[in-house]
Amino acid sequence: MNCKNLKFTGHAFQQMFHRRISRDDVRNIITYGEVIKEYPDDKPYPSRLMLGFSKNRILHVVLSSDDENETCYIITAYEPDPQIWTEDFRKKRR
Repeated sequence: MNCKNLKFTGHAFQQMFHRRISRDDVRNIITYGEVIKEYPDDKPYPSRLMLGFSKNRILHVVLSSDDENETCYIITAYEPDPQIWTEDFRKKRR
């Protein structure tokens, strides 16, 4: 995944503002986090769910990537709810 260019959707900006998640937080997750789920059939570009830490916060970032144009589109970012996610925040509880 090559994200030279980051584009934030309107939904992402709105949710990030509401959740006090900065652009730098998102960049940290993309740079240092790990992909925990991939959605290769998403359109118009494949997407993925990433997990990482920024400023002592555990965050999930959902993004899609246009690898040809080296552009990633940030769809949303949030703190995973421990009641919904397993202890390592990598899988949803059943």
